[in-house]
Amino acid sequence: MPKNVTVEELKAKAKELRINIVKTTNYAKSGHVGGSLSAADMLTALYFKFLNVDPADPKKMDRDRFILSKGHSALGYVPTLAMAGFVPMDSLKSFNHYESCYGIHPDSRKISGCDASTGSLGHGLPMGVGMALGLRYQGYKDSKVVVLMGDGEQNEGSVWEGAMAAAHYKLDNIIAIVDRNKLMIDGPTEQVMGIDPIDKKYEAFGFRVISCNGNDMADVDRALTEAWENKGKPICIISHTEKGFGVKRFQGKVAWHYGAIDSDMLKEAIADIEAL
Repeated sequence: MPKNVTVEELKAKAKELRINIVKTTNYAKSGHVGGSLSAADMLTALYFKFLNVDPADPKKMDRDRFILSKGHSALGYVPTLAMAGFVPMDSLKSFNHYESCYGIHPDSRKISGCDASTGSLGHGLPMGVGMALGLRYQGYKDSKVVVLMGDGEQNEGSVWEGAMAAAHYKLDNIIAIVDRNKLMIDGPTEQVMGIDPIDKKYEAFGFRVISCNGNDMADVDRALTEAWENKGKPICIISHTEKGFGVKRFQGKVAWHYGAIDSDMLKEAIADIEAL
């Protein structure tokens, strides 16, 4: 059951998350900042309104599950977990440092509230299918499994194996989300390996498909509300975003798929985010 949180409250949280993302990039000296910023609104809405998760009992069986299939966006995920109370805020200063529990990709053995270790792309949806089936068989009919994927990740064949299985088993307790920021490490997705029409492809595999502006909190809230009420088949949200959203220097720039932020750039980035 989603919490009673307003869009304005979520917008404020998303702004806070973006600031924590750029600060953590500065602490780490590098990171996948572009795709973390593009997904910040979706992560915010999930963790502060929609997901049934509890930092005091992170392994409770009837919880919702979240899989960051685009594991390189741990730079956005770990600050989200910190803001939600799963890990200490101060621990973000150790991100990607020697012997830290936070690497460039998330490790579920080391991070409270993390349901899956990811990084090798294409595995989140198949893992989510297994979790969704397990929840069904164990009688947890209200628990959801949410899988956040990248758009470049759609190049992986295992994504489509997972999609086929989700539709075959009519898993209406799984929500697939594609962060459609249109850029991947090698360049624009449609130049590297075109995935459009991505909505028609998921529909052909048996999903209900809805789209939203993933950098507009009201539209994110609408899409997730629809997804939470979905019945009868799996659902996929195509979340249209901009890589690096919120920081002018980074927005729409493939060079900021991964990068480092010095102290001057950090001040500039925070000023941009505060002006949103």
